[in-house]
Amino acid sequence: MLRFMTLLPAICLLTLILPVCARAAGTVDNLQRVYAGISAMRAEFRQTLLHKESGSREERSGSLFFKKPLLLRWETKKPAPELLVIGRDAIWHAFPEEELVYKYSLKLAGSASLARIVTGQARIDQDFDLEEEGREEGLHTLRLYPKKADQSVVEVLLWVDPANFMIRRLRVYDFYGNENEIVFSRYDAKTGVRDAVFSYTPPKGFEVEDRTGAAAPERSLFQ
Repeated sequence: MLRFMTLLPAICLLTLILPVCARAAGTVDNLQRVYAGISAMRAEFRQTLLHKESGSREERSGSLFFKKPLLLRWETKKPAPELLVIGRDAIWHAFPEEELVYKYSLKLAGSASLARIVTGQARIDQDFDLEEEGREEGLHTLRLYPKKADQSVVEVLLWVDPANFMIRRLRVYDFYGNENEIVFSRYDAKTGVRDAVFSYTPPKGFEVEDRTGAAAPERSLFQ
């Protein structure tokens, strides 16, 4: 009898945990099924960057274009123009007001976990430990912890639309506690995206820093 009474709280806890785990797994399965069927998409974004040490806050907005397997154009329009292109031959990170462009090897694209999360290409069930956070404003909320160490992504909050299982919002925490929150709108996963969108040639007069041999970007991608 005593042994049964000792086990009872654990049994009760499991009855609470198992449905939560099942909901989280179901959300992830549906999310990955939906994104597996998307060959290209475009969206608008609003981005908020919070720097923990200084307390500074920066608001950005722009557009995203994506095409499988991992072609990406991330174009910030406000408050200052900035362009990140993951093309077929290289990664370009351009700062037009500074007339400065960084060129990186495509090898960095494979380790760019945030790019893979944003485009729905990350294998959440394999690459992350996850927790169900319930619903917020009608969206499924998941908390993710990378299984492999990555200073740029140590924790992620995902808000998933239950109507179509698209990522509507995400918040990324890095090793230093800085936050990078992105909210998507005007999703279009039905209209194709031309390959030319992912081509980039530095304008005449721009300084080009060739970092194709670097192990990490000179400036953080997406920040």
